[in-house]
Amino acid sequence: MEVLEEKEEEEQTEGEELKALEISDNLQDVEMKVPMEQLVILPKLLLAYYLCLSASFYPGSDFDWSSIDTSQLPSSYKTNSPKEKKLLHIADHFLQQYTHLCPDRKLLFLHPVNECGVEKFVSTTIRPTLLPYTELYHWDGCASFVSDYLTMEPLKSPITPPSSLYSPTTILKYQKGNCFDFSVLLCSMLIGAGYDAYCVHGYATHEMCSLNETLKLCPLLRKPQEVPKEGMKKKSNKYRVKPPPDLQSKFELQQEAKKAAETEAAQKNKEREEEVEVEKPKRDPLYGLRVHAWVLVLSGKREVPETFFINPFTGNSHSTMDEHFLGIESVWNHRNYWVNMQDCWNGCKDLVFDLGDAIRWEIMLSRSNKPLQLLSDAEEEKELSDRDTDDMVSDPNDGSHAFETRCSQGRKVVLYKKAKLEKWAPYLNGNGLVKRLTVYADLDCTEIVEVREWFRNREDMLDMREVNKQTQLTTEYFSPGHLLGLKAHTYTSLEPETEHTMEFYNEARVDGLQKRVENDNEITEYFVGRDDFLHVRHMEFGKRGKKIHLASTRTDINSRPIVQIKECFHRNLEKPADEDVAERIFLITEETIHLTYHLKDKYITASKKDFFKAADEDRKGNEIVMTPEMCITYQLICFQAGSSEKDKKLLHLYKALQQLTEEEKQLKQQVRQSEAEVLNILKIRENEETAVKLTASIYNTERNEKRRQQYEAMENTMEDELLGQEEQDLDYLAPFLIQIGHRKKMTKGQALRVRDDCLTDLKHRLVDKANIIQARFEKAVEELQEKDQWFQKNHNQLSAEEEDDFLTCCSEIAFRIHILALRLNREKQTAPQKYLALEEKLHKDPRLAEYLGHA
Repeated sequence: MEVLEEKEEEEQTEGEELKALEISDNLQDVEMKVPMEQLVILPKLLLAYYLCLSASFYPGSDFDWSSIDTSQLPSSYKTNSPKEKKLLHIADHFLQQYTHLCPDRKLLFLHPVNECGVEKFVSTTIRPTLLPYTELYHWDGCASFVSDYLTMEPLKSPITPPSSLYSPTTILKYQKGNCFDFSVLLCSMLIGAGYDAYCVHGYATHEMCSLNETLKLCPLLRKPQEVPKEGMKKKSNKYRVKPPPDLQSKFELQQEAKKAAETEAAQKNKEREEEVEVEKPKRDPLYGLRVHAWVLVLSGKREVPETFFINPFTGNSHSTMDEHFLGIESVWNHRNYWVNMQDCWNGCKDLVFDLGDAIRWEIMLSRSNKPLQLLSDAEEEKELSDRDTDDMVSDPNDGSHAFETRCSQGRKVVLYKKAKLEKWAPYLNGNGLVKRLTVYADLDCTEIVEVREWFRNREDMLDMREVNKQTQLTTEYFSPGHLLGLKAHTYTSLEPETEHTMEFYNEARVDGLQKRVENDNEITEYFVGRDDFLHVRHMEFGKRGKKIHLASTRTDINSRPIVQIKECFHRNLEKPADEDVAERIFLITEETIHLTYHLKDKYITASKKDFFKAADEDRKGNEIVMTPEMCITYQLICFQAGSSEKDKKLLHLYKALQQLTEEEKQLKQQVRQSEAEVLNILKIRENEETAVKLTASIYNTERNEKRRQQYEAMENTMEDELLGQEEQDLDYLAPFLIQIGHRKKMTKGQALRVRDDCLTDLKHRLVDKANIIQARFEKAVEELQEKDQWFQKNHNQLSAEEEDDFLTCCSEIAFRIHILALRLNREKQTAPQKYLALEEKLHKDPRLAEYLGHA
């Protein structure tokens, strides 16, 4: 920090600072009269001070915080409790000692005023809160939410901390704040999620303080670091064929290659230097003095392996060695306040973040000299209850709608180096667009190279779309669940018979199709996990005799003529290599079939067969007349001479040709089906893009109102049907009312007859049930007796295993007898009760009560 103060004295004296501030105040009045285009005529130094010190330059800085409504805030916002007053007294005493011991250091950020004008100790403004959203349980989700939800406002003076610090509740309500407001809100969420997080008051570069990302590469364009693969050492083969001798001079080739490399390197260095010179940020006269606030996350809790920083403006994580962070004055959380006593001559690169080290970090509240990561859960609870100042703010929860909307007005734009990133809230765009990245070829962002778009909640499961503006190539990526199992689709046009590459989720398809590549005269399909070991199918088409528009044409009429079908198979280890086909080619127009078998071990050539189909004059009806000239075989086996072997071989070839001819017909049908599927996919994708439909979660009650009404109507209809069915099922008089013709009016005699018949039927059913149980009981007893008699006769001849089987069987029979006895006793006890209950129910039945009332 001493180096920073020396730099401040060298670059700016106190008188120059006052003069710059006066210039800034005057320019605030001039800004309303002078357009932004005319500011370039100002002197460079004056313009630099203006950009640094004028808060009105930044967008969004015209918001009047003095006009906010504080009437609805809790009383703890407007007054200080005795504990808070004690904390303020301790902070004042600590500040006096600090100023006396370190007169060259700047004043600490200890007790700014809140939105009600009341001084509050900074630690009491942090309210650990865990919001009820899964995304906010991790640090990157919290940081992304804060950076998207809030709008950045610059500090009124870039070299001094703010005089006020508002509560997270107010910041969330108005969605605006400076770096300190961002950091306090993010720190509150991180501590609530279980992280060991701290707010940091320090110094950073102009780009980081002003949220200037135009010189940085967009995080979405950063390529992951490639892990170098260890090269496999090739085994040297002493029997390899020696290459022909090279008669060129190796020295001349080396010199030419060296000269070409030097020329190319010089050209690249020149281009790089020109680019760096253009992109190089201008010298900042306040370098090292610009105040900034960010969040420090220490390792230990939540399995954080390494300490890192979070810039709340962008939500990105940074290493503690990042050169954009130039120094730290102090850090604090909801329990304590620490002052950095280490030298920041090298920025934050050499700082040690051991807050328990009293030499490197001066602690304010000595009772809590333990760092947070060393406290147990019980100690955390006790310390929090001892210093209960969290009632200052309420939970920073702005509702599920606000969480979903995220950005102000639902849209946010971030400019990066040669890129522009746009974000939207879900459901704001009718096509489900939530993010778009536009990549440019120049720094002025005039020539578009590529556009990437991300979608959410689409019914067609479209997740991302990439459009190359130079080649007009479009690639769409789909999440699992598309109607046709589509995974990715690359095309230049949705017209049929143009270049298309379709990838599928092969697990969702019966045929195992993984990829299909099509152009005007070819289709290539790639398969995975098929039982027939097929992995590639290539089809070639000829030109149509007449050009016909395909939009309203059926696929089986005027289709492209098939010229060739080629299939490749993996090795089937259950077959010999010379019988396992590796490749087969059907030359449709030439009436020829080529078979190539897999290569046998220790062989350099594979077996082959070429079949030539018989001409029409050689056919007898639909049968093929097989001749030796119709098949040419190259096989790695020797056949013995003899007519029987020759006839056997000819018969085998005849059957093989018949089978191949049948498979060729099936392949033609599959080719036509593939063409039809391509046309169907293109038609469906065109319809999906024409009328985009968005889906809503069943838990989203706001957007599922229509479905909720449909569900309630369906539920009411089902309830009515069930009630009617139950009434019909439970009408115990229905069988007896049929006998008298379902009359609405019945005589007393008919009513008595219905009653007697119903009671008699119940009596018979109860008696029958008891008889069935009695019969089963007697049968089990008889079976047990027979088993006992058999054992008495043969117990001397039984082995130990047979005796165990006998005892097990007897135990099962005894258990069954016990259960049957219990059921029989229960039936005898409940039968009279059931009879009396039915008799009472009949007397109360509205259809019989009129006649049975005096019976």
